[in-house]
Amino acid sequence: MLAALCSCTGGERNKLAALGKSRQSVRPDAPLGGVAMGASQTRSDHKYQNLVEKTGFSLEQIKNLHKRFQQLSGNEETISKENLNSIPALANNPIRKQIVDAFFDKRNQHQNEVGSFHEISFEQFLMVMSHFRPPTLKTTEEEKEALRKEKLRFLFNMHDTDNDGTITLEEYRKVVEELLSKSGAIGQEAAKTIADAAMLEVASTNVPHMAPDDFYEGITFEHFEQILKGLEMESRMHIRFLDVDTTTMRCGKSTS
Repeated sequence: MLAALCSCTGGERNKLAALGKSRQSVRPDAPLGGVAMGASQTRSDHKYQNLVEKTGFSLEQIKNLHKRFQQLSGNEETISKENLNSIPALANNPIRKQIVDAFFDKRNQHQNEVGSFHEISFEQFLMVMSHFRPPTLKTTEEEKEALRKEKLRFLFNMHDTDNDGTITLEEYRKVVEELLSKSGAIGQEAAKTIADAAMLEVASTNVPHMAPDDFYEGITFEHFEQILKGLEMESRMHIRFLDVDTTTMRCGKSTS
């Protein structure tokens, strides 16, 4: 081997030297594809970093939520209403339709759009999940108030199903009926009566000088805020059916 090397021409020796250096630059025990995997991981983290700025989630929280998204979608790029409707924990929920629809409601994407999506991407899924993000110790009072308003708007949108800016008696009645009648505690007519009485009380509170013949069009967002004034929303709005603890955004069933 040594004799053969010595008999090489100068150009051939240079080529062999360059080949030796290139081999030394890669560790013998390095896994195949290690460089490519590292580059892929860097791109993934860069992509997630953009979502950190958009949603307020940490990088670790986003990665945990992405795992759950992949489970729901079957490793597809998007999820549909069918994917969420198939979750066992939602099967007997009386407002399952409102919950599922909220994920596909364009109003919950922090944009001035109305309507609904047929399918949503991970980023859109994450934007909806950001409504459940609790405040941290570093959250200022101004940020807490904005967070509270955001959560209230999300809840309001769930009940304002026709996007007209008010929760009408019909919409309110439908929710109350579903919550009460499907529980088996009372019948549909009794639930309807309770819903009508509750809406009348809301009307008298929000419009105290309303005449007997006046028609109450429905609950506006401003009225909705007044109704829930004093209710601590910032850290109490949770989502459990995704097997995600929304106080930490970790996958797995919560022990609470």
